[in-house]
Amino acid sequence: MTNNNNEKNVTPSKHFILPFILLLLSRMSLHGYELIQKLQALGFHTLDQGNLYRLLRQLEKDNLVQSEWHTNESGPAKRCYSITDTGKGYLKGHAIQLEQYQSMLDQFFNMYFSFLELYLPPFHREDNIEKVTKQMRRNDDEPKGD
Repeated sequence: MTNNNNEKNVTPSKHFILPFILLLLSRMSLHGYELIQKLQALGFHTLDQGNLYRLLRQLEKDNLVQSEWHTNESGPAKRCYSITDTGKGYLKGHAIQLEQYQSMLDQFFNMYFSFLELYLPPFHREDNIEKVTKQMRRNDDEPKGD
């Protein structure tokens, strides 16, 4: 059975999702459900909610995030997460590491596409401007019947 959906569902590792969590929490405090929505909007579609909450508890034990209960007049209390100073330092280090990975990935894709160009003949498609230009040249080269 073929999948007509152009997007591939990728299950992110906790090491990949971690900097996204910290980055989001560096901008604002969020409760778990809000965090899940924002992560899904960033492409983490196969996010397991249970695993996310376990990860948040571990991040809290590691002093990368902190939480507090927020109570409203309407609805149940919600645990709201925010980044700590330790978490900000960890995020900065992780961003530097991801930047190095990005450079490596750029090199990989440059090599990959260069490799493909060596072994696959290029397909040349004339665009409309080329077609019109060639037609005009042919018309100019035709003998005029005066």
